Amino acid sequence: MSATVDQPLARDGEVLADYLNGRVSERTRDLIAGRSSGSLRPRGWLVRRTLAAADVIGLALAFVIAELISARSTDITRISMGKEFACFFLTLPLWILAAHLYGLYRHDEERTDHTTIDDFSGVFHLVTVGTWLVFIASAISGIGSPNLEKLVSFWILAIVLMTTGRVSGRAACRRSASYLQNTLVVGAGSTASLIARKIRRHPEYGLNLVGFVGEDSIACDENLEGTARFSSINALSSLVRQLEVDRVIIAHPGIERERAVDLVRSLRDTVVQIDIVPHLYESLSPSMDIHSIEGLPLIGLRPARLARSSLLLKRTMDLTLSALGLIVLAPLFALIATAIKLDSRGPVFFRQVRMGWRDKTFRIFKFRTMCADAEERKKSVAHLNSHAAPGGDDRMYKIPDDPRVTRVGRFLRRFSLDELLQLLNVLKGEMSMVGPRPLILEEDCFVSNWARHRLKDLKPGITGPWQVLGRHEIPFEEMVELDYRYVTTWSLGGDLKLVLRTVPVLLRGHAV
Repeated sequence: MSATVDQPLARDGEVLADYLNGRVSERTRDLIAGRSSGSLRPRGWLVRRTLAAADVIGLALAFVIAELISARSTDITRISMGKEFACFFLTLPLWILAAHLYGLYRHDEERTDHTTIDDFSGVFHLVTVGTWLVFIASAISGIGSPNLEKLVSFWILAIVLMTTGRVSGRAACRRSASYLQNTLVVGAGSTASLIARKIRRHPEYGLNLVGFVGEDSIACDENLEGTARFSSINALSSLVRQLEVDRVIIAHPGIERERAVDLVRSLRDTVVQIDIVPHLYESLSPSMDIHSIEGLPLIGLRPARLARSSLLLKRTMDLTLSALGLIVLAPLFALIATAIKLDSRGPVFFRQVRMGWRDKTFRIFKFRTMCADAEERKKSVAHLNSHAAPGGDDRMYKIPDDPRVTRVGRFLRRFSLDELLQLLNVLKGEMSMVGPRPLILEEDCFVSNWARHRLKDLKPGITGPWQVLGRHEIPFEEMVELDYRYVTTWSLGGDLKLVLRTVPVLLRGHAV
């Protein structure tokens, strides 16, 4: 059961201490103690310094390697090389200042899902502009001996090494307790419960759910049992200070406008990140536009249609990537086919009917991962369906440790290698590299009304929001909403980000 603490808790130190000792999780108590003693720094402090160090190391290594490459093909004295080294290392603080102006150090504290992929355009632009400025300054001053080979080498190496360093730096930060942010969710209805479930589902966000703040009773959810609930919103600012809260998520769509404004203003005196779940959040997307009319901010929703040029651009990317993928992966396909044949009797390939673009069915290509009589045995293992348990979703079908899966099939599924054959569907024009999840007909029949739009303009994809954000852990309604938002806010940049975010998901593997 969740613990309910009344308003006096925020003012009564003894009651608060008793509450912390008895109700708050051990991790929360450790974080509060660490923040209070100063032994744990906020996430922003940790990430900014780690990324700055990674950038300095990346730039320095790029310059040293570029100099060594250039020295092999040009006659350069040690004195002139020493001058170039000294001048470049003196400019490193300027590079870090420029990176700060590009906003490359501040987003991790603000955004829960910010990754190095989101930084790439900024890193690319920073290195490109900085390289040309260094080249021009060296040529004008005569201090260095810039040449095209050195310039291009440094430019490529700096982009690669800075990006690699940022990936490694963020991975190191996520292993530190300082990366965790104590989080309070304001609200006690279905929206607050939804936010809490998503926080629990994605530990990589680094959010430690301290509890809920709200007068209403929270929807019953077994996954949230034991989560604290403070009953008075008026005590929020005091709770933020005493519980060392780093982030407040206002997930209370029904709150009165005046009260919501007062709530946000009351938190301005605290050093806390404020996130607001907007009204009509089901219709919005993270890529939405924000503009203004005479200072009044407006959320802009683009028309839910794609121009022919956008469709042509997407199809061009699909053809290019699928053709290259089939050529490059041909040896791997041969190896997989051989392993399947040696492991179990039956065909190498598996084809299944799926719902495609504009309600046209097609047969999806996959490597076989189950025994040959898997379909005949489906009824005998139906009781193992995890969604058939109380609280599950009978519209979805998922059997953990399915006994019908072969040894090779288990490995293929873990790293989604069985799905690589869908590149053939992409080449044929039945699928896209990125798109909504291709549903089997039994699942598609539950998609109705506005949700049918998910396959009206775009084809189903090998990867997409569902595959990147959680796969089978995401309920059916949320999966359909993710697909709908993806389709109605499509962009080429968004597709490229999803492709890049798919790579670490595949490398980590997932349970089958």
